[in-house]
Amino acid sequence: MQTPEPQVLIQVHGGGIRQAAARYGIPEADWLDLSTGINPHGYPAGELPPGAWARLPEPDDGLEAAAAAYYGTGALLPVPGSQAAIQLLPALREGPSRVGILEPSYNEHARAWHGAGHDVVPLDGDSIEAALPGLDVLVLVNPNNPTGQRFDRADLLAWHATLAARGGWLIVDEAFMDVTPEASLATDAPREGLVVLRSLGKFFGLAGARVGFVIAEDTLRTRLAARMGPWGLAGPSRWIATQALSDRAWQAETRGMLQARGQRLADLLRDQGLEPAGGTALFQWCRVDDPAGWQDHLGAQGILVRRFDEPGSLRFGLPGQEYEWKRLEQALGAS
Repeated sequence: MQTPEPQVLIQVHGGGIRQAAARYGIPEADWLDLSTGINPHGYPAGELPPGAWARLPEPDDGLEAAAAAYYGTGALLPVPGSQAAIQLLPALREGPSRVGILEPSYNEHARAWHGAGHDVVPLDGDSIEAALPGLDVLVLVNPNNPTGQRFDRADLLAWHATLAARGGWLIVDEAFMDVTPEASLATDAPREGLVVLRSLGKFFGLAGARVGFVIAEDTLRTRLAARMGPWGLAGPSRWIATQALSDRAWQAETRGMLQARGQRLADLLRDQGLEPAGGTALFQWCRVDDPAGWQDHLGAQGILVRRFDEPGSLRFGLPGQEYEWKRLEQALGAS
């Protein structure tokens, strides 16, 4: 598909509805945002108890216990979204390290390590084994965002052992792992040199609460906590997260629902001539020759998707309501 010199959005991440609304002259309320990979049927938070607003957050409110039961380990530290840990972790490595990071992947990892003075080594999924001897840190998003590539637990643990033997780290960002918890490394913690990042933003659909966890050995968690200072999570966020992490029935039902809808999205895209090259239950990733043109074409119809230029591709999140599925199908059919 070719669109002559499209005016496109500048997107560093998903989201940005206000910018899109201004660019295309479409009211915010009329947009279908498929750019984030967030569950459109997120956890129903319910009404907050008054004390969540009136009191300073306390660490013995049940959040850590609920998280330990959910992730299968007590070696965790609550953080204001895994993004906070992504920005802080590079400062805990002394001297410049060689840090292997997939391309494409969640771009804040490379930004944070480069900004802290470390050497970032771009990798693809097939070059990790060969690159490992020259790395001090390996950062992987599993499943990867946006490609959906998955890494075998046995391989991950072997890579960790190689790195840890010389003081290195394996950092695994599991932002999209909740639909397939059996593949998580969380239960393998704590191990020196292993860091697992989890978040309630995607599967639970609670991105605005800014709740994440760092799963790691005691010393690293202590150093991170000292850098964050007290009250890292707001009281309302702690309360909502505790409810969500404890609700086993909702979690089980949501996993089945998301798996079915992820397959439905893949089928819809394939039927419209966009063959997914990868994905998860929460998004599908399609290689395209003209990603800017595609983004502009959909944007003109009030549909926001995530664009990648290297390689040229689009990431589609899940529509929520039935009319949104039909709206996406019609917009793709009009290409």
